[in-house]
Amino acid sequence: MSTQTAAAAPRTDTTQDDVRRRGLRRMRSVALGLLVLAAVVYALTREADGFWGFVNAGAEASMVGAIADWFAVTALFRHPLGLPIPHTALIPRRKDDLGRGLQEFVGENFLQEDVVRERIGAAQVATRVGAWLSQPEHSRRVVDETAEVVATALGKVSDEHVRSLVEDALVPRFREEPISPLLGNLLSEAMRDDLHHGVIDLVLDELHGWLVDNPDTVADVLGERAPWWAPQSVNERVTSRIHLELVRWVADIRDDPRHRARAALDSMLRQLAHDLCEDPATRERTEALKHRLLDQPQVIATAIALWDALRRALTDSLADPRGAVRTRLQTEVDRFAHRLVTEPGLRESLDSAAADAAVFVVERYGDEVTTVITHTIERWDGREAAERIELHVGRDLQFIRINGTIVGGLVGVLIHTLDVLLP
Repeated sequence: MSTQTAAAAPRTDTTQDDVRRRGLRRMRSVALGLLVLAAVVYALTREADGFWGFVNAGAEASMVGAIADWFAVTALFRHPLGLPIPHTALIPRRKDDLGRGLQEFVGENFLQEDVVRERIGAAQVATRVGAWLSQPEHSRRVVDETAEVVATALGKVSDEHVRSLVEDALVPRFREEPISPLLGNLLSEAMRDDLHHGVIDLVLDELHGWLVDNPDTVADVLGERAPWWAPQSVNERVTSRIHLELVRWVADIRDDPRHRARAALDSMLRQLAHDLCEDPATRERTEALKHRLLDQPQVIATAIALWDALRRALTDSLADPRGAVRTRLQTEVDRFAHRLVTEPGLRESLDSAAADAAVFVVERYGDEVTTVITHTIERWDGREAAERIELHVGRDLQFIRINGTIVGGLVGVLIHTLDVLLP
């Protein structure tokens, strides 16, 4: 992209730019002042002999050195005196080449795997993180910031987002995916690991407690099915007896792991797991039940209600400094910080992971990162690019002019001395 067609980047001066600009003007004034001083001394000591001859020679050489170095520094950024002298205004004319060279320099010297790994290793990221998190105020800050970010993110998810997710993503996926094999395999694995026994024990315990605490409800349910022609006293004794035997039977099943009812239930569940995977009729009925459930409007309403309840619970707990979520998060952060401080193996593992991640990013996106340099400079207007670069390095370049003035004067005195001493 040429400087004529490149779009000029917007220029915004900052406080630092103002400081750099004042420093550049000050050093220019110093360099110019030395040149003027050399010119005045030269004019006052023309045709002088003796000591003033040496001064005149030094002043003359100082002017030559100052003007030569002024030309060299100025030629980098613009045409000296506005004259289109060849090989001047180098930065405006060659800014794109400079950008590409800078891109190659950064890529070859900074974005290399060995360099990245060396710098990550020297940084000791895990050690520093562990030491920083070990401070209570820092760990609390991490928890506070995390809680705020999570609460904000939860607040950004609206009911419409959940509705769209359920309607457009989850429900169609559930319709397409056969659920029978999944349920069958899940049930088989649960039974193989005896996970269902814990659920059965919980159900039996809750059922026994409910039967003991609600005899009147059981009597009412049984009484509705008692024969109308039987005397009321007989029905009451029968229902009371049934309730008592029901309580004993549930207690027996609960207390005896080898009860026949448990064995029968295990057999039924194994058969169900087999039929869900192998029996076409069972699979067809299960899929039909799945579709009927998904067709119910309450599915989406229930999903939204569950999400809303979960969000409110999490938000309230995150907002409470002593809530369960923040307390747990604080405990985990403190535990992680302690492990970082006391476990060298964990630190080495995390440092290695950080180095691997950095190398991956550099290898995958390094070219894109360095290309930003070229693209940014190409978008600059040539004159503005020169001004921006001069603003950053021009103050130091003025020392070239100052040194040229001083060194030129010393060389002039030396040459004059040799001229006097040599026959």
